[in-house]
Amino acid sequence: MLGQSIKLARIDRKLTVEELAERAGMSRGLVQRIEKGDMGCAIGAVFEAAAIVGVRLFDADQTTIAAKVATNDQLLTLLPQSVRNPARRAKDDF
Repeated sequence: MLGQSIKLARIDRKLTVEELAERAGMSRGLVQRIEKGDMGCAIGAVFEAAAIVGVRLFDADQTTIAAKVATNDQLLTLLPQSVRNPARRAKDDF
């Protein structure tokens, strides 16, 4: 979600990937990975890109925060309580 917000804000400000990378002091590839939501990106780089394009990381408006919390709560009730690895089947076809 944050990567998509950064990409939308960058496009809205009419910045190319190269321009954002230059302003943030990072490579073009890193900006592309941030926008795709790659979890391997350093959080500082993500925050820097967000700050440059004007994406707010924290909302001070209580109604916005409450709406996001309510939406997240609804989504979390739909998801399973825990994540389990699938059981391994023994290979029995000799």
